[in-house]
Amino acid sequence: MEHPAIWAAQLTRPLTEKEQAIGLDALPPLRRARLPRNRTLWREPLCAYALLRLALSGQLTALPELAHSHNGKPYFPAMPSVQFSLSHTDGGVVVAIWDRPVGVDIERLRPLPPLTARRLGDVDATAFWTDWVRREAAVKRRDAGLAALAHGEAGEGILLDLFPGYAAAVSTGGTADAAERQEALPDTTGTGHAWVKYAEG
Repeated sequence: MEHPAIWAAQLTRPLTEKEQAIGLDALPPLRRARLPRNRTLWREPLCAYALLRLALSGQLTALPELAHSHNGKPYFPAMPSVQFSLSHTDGGVVVAIWDRPVGVDIERLRPLPPLTARRLGDVDATAFWTDWVRREAAVKRRDAGLAALAHGEAGEGILLDLFPGYAAAVSTGGTADAAERQEALPDTTGTGHAWVKYAEG
């Protein structure tokens, strides 16, 4: 693929019990074991993997066995040709799929945490989160671990125009330009959420 395929969803309401049960049943066991105890925090990770399944539905009927690198990046050991990256924040998820390493990140635009604001001083929150997603997308592509965020190269990630109130970016390592098109998808999931296919190789 010339470009990574990027899928995103804006989550506009809580999941129903039925949707949550379906999401849990389809979630790879290794990822299910990493869910937080607080079930109110399950919506985004469940929808991220639902989006991954949707994006791969033309190739797979179910997600293969999942593993994590030493830095926590998920991958399919039996399918090295399918490279992917997932990210979720309050109300938004995004997935990038490619045939080579790729990283993606999304953040809801919000005030900076008090400690960060005190440390950085007079920094615009939108500019901070925009820079953050570009750095984190690059770190995730390299599987370098979150400790490398402080050393990420500004501007390495390609910004994505997904939903109002969010910043998102994909990192391709300079081997592809920004995605070429964006299209709304019909609500085939029955969730009522806004599903967007941003690009396809």
